[in-house]
Amino acid sequence: MRVAPGGGTAVQDHVALAEIELCGELIIAASAAGEERLSLESIDQVLRVGEEQAEERARERDRAARGGSWSGGSGAQ
Repeated sequence: MRVAPGGGTAVQDHVALAEIELCGELIIAASAAGEERLSLESIDQVLRVGEEQAEERARERDRAARGGSWSGGSGAQ
């Protein structure tokens, strides 16, 4: 019978850790809110919704400025 080694074998799920962190941030925001519930705008702000979209738009502008714009289309015009 083989036994797994005792230490140093922890596996980290980075997606799960990120989700746990976001849930914690939501809990903190909800407990600090004077309202009965967080507004959708407040939730979006805590979860940083839109930041990723803004970063993607900035990357697209950079690609376009370098002449490497890709529209995602089939290439037919």
